[in-house]
Amino acid sequence: MAQFDVYSTSVQNIIGWIKSGEVAIPEIQRPFVWDSSKVRDLLDSLYKGFPIGYIIVWKNPDVRLKDGTVSIGKKILIDGQQRVTALQAAIAGMEVVDANYRKKRVRIAFNPLTEAFEVCNSAIEKDTKWIPDISKVFESSFEEYRFIGSYCAMNEIVGQENEVSNTIRNLKKVMDINIGITDLNQSLTIDEVTNIFIRINSQGVVLSQADFAMSKISADDKYGGAEIRKMIDYFCHFMKRPADYDMIIENDKEFAKSEALQKIKWVVKEQEDIYVPSYADILRVSFTHKFYRGKIADLVSLLSGRDFETRENFEEIAADSFMKLREGVEAFISETNFKRYLMIVRSTGIIDSSLVRSQNVLNFGYILYLTLRESGMNASVRERLVRKWIVLSMLTGRYSGSAESSFDYDIKRFSETDPVKFVENTEKGELSDAFWNTTLVTRLDTSVSNSPYFLVYLMAQVKNNARGFLSKQIDVQSLIEERGDIHHIFPKKYLQKNGVNNRKDYNQIANYVYTQSEINIKIKDDAPCDYMKPMLEQVSGGALVYGGIIDKDDLRKNLAENCIPEGFEDMDIWNYAIFLEERRVLMAQYIRKYYESLD
Repeated sequence: MAQFDVYSTSVQNIIGWIKSGEVAIPEIQRPFVWDSSKVRDLLDSLYKGFPIGYIIVWKNPDVRLKDGTVSIGKKILIDGQQRVTALQAAIAGMEVVDANYRKKRVRIAFNPLTEAFEVCNSAIEKDTKWIPDISKVFESSFEEYRFIGSYCAMNEIVGQENEVSNTIRNLKKVMDINIGITDLNQSLTIDEVTNIFIRINSQGVVLSQADFAMSKISADDKYGGAEIRKMIDYFCHFMKRPADYDMIIENDKEFAKSEALQKIKWVVKEQEDIYVPSYADILRVSFTHKFYRGKIADLVSLLSGRDFETRENFEEIAADSFMKLREGVEAFISETNFKRYLMIVRSTGIIDSSLVRSQNVLNFGYILYLTLRESGMNASVRERLVRKWIVLSMLTGRYSGSAESSFDYDIKRFSETDPVKFVENTEKGELSDAFWNTTLVTRLDTSVSNSPYFLVYLMAQVKNNARGFLSKQIDVQSLIEERGDIHHIFPKKYLQKNGVNNRKDYNQIANYVYTQSEINIKIKDDAPCDYMKPMLEQVSGGALVYGGIIDKDDLRKNLAENCIPEGFEDMDIWNYAIFLEERRVLMAQYIRKYYESLD
C-alpha cells in the first residue's frame, strides 16, 4: 500500500482549500518568518515557471460521531506553511502574523513593462509604472480592460497596450500554475510521517513529534485547540520576552478577552531562568501528567479520537482528550504550581540553569510534582520525593537521550504503585553501595565540565553552603550566580610544563574548583606545595596573602568543603595522579551525604 500520493494542483485550488477550511494551516509555534524579499522571489519564480518545491499535507483521521455518521478529517499542512502563507499574503492580500506576533500585510509590486517584482516601498508607490500591490490584480472585481487603459494613459504609453495586456494576463496565470502535493496517508503513524518528512524534505529540516502535536492542536476548531495552542505558545514567549506582552495582546484582541490570558499573564513579571520551558516541554509535561503516557505520538492519536483497542477514531475520545490536555496545560501554567515546583528545584541546590544539563530532568520532576499533588499526597512527602527523584535522575542519566520510554515507564510506576516504595526500590537498585563506592568514582574520571556528576557535586556544595576554594566568606553559590570561573587546583600551565599535555588529563573535573579570581591570580602557575606555603604561614599568624582565612581549623574546614585530600599542601607533579584518585573518592562520598540529606 502506498504511504502517500503525489499529484499537482493549481495555486488557485490551494488558496481555495485554505479559505474553505479543507486544508488547515496551523498557527503553530513558528509564525510567518520569511522576510518580504523571499515572498518577492517566490512570486518571481512562479511567474517564470520555476519549481518551488512540494507541499506536504497529512489528512486527519475520519472520526465517528455519536450519531454514527463520519466526520471527514481535514488535511493539515505539514510542510510548505511559509510558501502557502506567502501566496495568501501576496496574491489573496491577507494579513500574516510575523515572528514578533505583529499582523502585517506583505505587498508585492509588479512592473508590467519590465516584468519585475519588488517589495513595495514609498518610492514604488509614487512610481506609476508599478502596480504597488499585485493582490488587486487577483481580486474578482479587477477590470483588466479599464486598468490597461488607465495604466497606459498615466505612463503615456502608445502602441504597447497589447504588450501590457499580455503581461497582466501572464501575471494572472500564476493562479493556474501547478504545485506538487505530497498527500500522506491518514493511516500512517506519526513515526512514519516523521520519517517520510525527513526523506522528502530537501532542506533537511527536522520536524519533531511535538511539531505534529502542535499542528494537530492548532488545526482544531471544535474543542478549543487554538486557545490551548495560544496558552502554550504565549506562555513560552512571555517567559523569554515579557516586553512583547502589550504588542501581542494588541494584535490578538480575541485572546486578550479570554480567561486563558488571565491564567498566564503572571509570567510576564516573572524573572525565571532556571526552568524556561519550550512548547515541547509544556506539551510533554501536560500530556504525561494527565494521560499517564510518555509518547507524544499517542497524544496525536488520542486527539484524533483513537481507540487503541478497536483502532477506530471516535468523537467522544477526541473531545475527552482535548479536555484533559487543557487541564494538563492549565496545571502546568498555574502560578501556584510553577512557583512551588521551582522552590523544590532550588532546594536541591539548583540555583542556576547551568547546573542542569538535561531539560527532561526538570520536565519529569514537574510531572511528578503535579501527579503527586493531584493524588492528595502530603506536601512534605511530595516535596521530598520530587527533590530526590530530580537528583537521582541526574546521577543515573535516567532521561538522557530519547526520554519517552523512560517517561512512559516511570509515570506508570508512580501512578500504579506506591510512589514512596517505588523511589525506595529504585534507590536500592540504582544507588547501591557499589554505585557510590565504585561506579560514581569511575564516572567522576572525566574532563567534561558539564558532566552531570560534577553538576550534582556543585549542587551539593550549594546545598551545604560550601565556600569557594581558600575563600573566607564567598561561597560557591555566589560564584556560580555571578558567573565565576572554574579553576584548576593543579594549575594547567604547571601541569603542561611538567609533561601533562593531554587536555583529558589536566582538565579532569577532579582538578576543578570554584574560587575567586583574585585568589586564582595569586596562585599563578605554582604547584600546590608552593602556593600553599604562604597560606599555611597566613593561618599561623603570618602576613595576609589571599583568601582571608587566618585560622588553621577554618582552613581545614575550607579544604574539606572542597573535597581536598589530606596532605594536599605538600603535593607536586609526582602526586597529581594520586590526588585525582583521592579527590574522586571524596567527591563521591560528599555527593552521597548530600543525596541522603535530601530526606
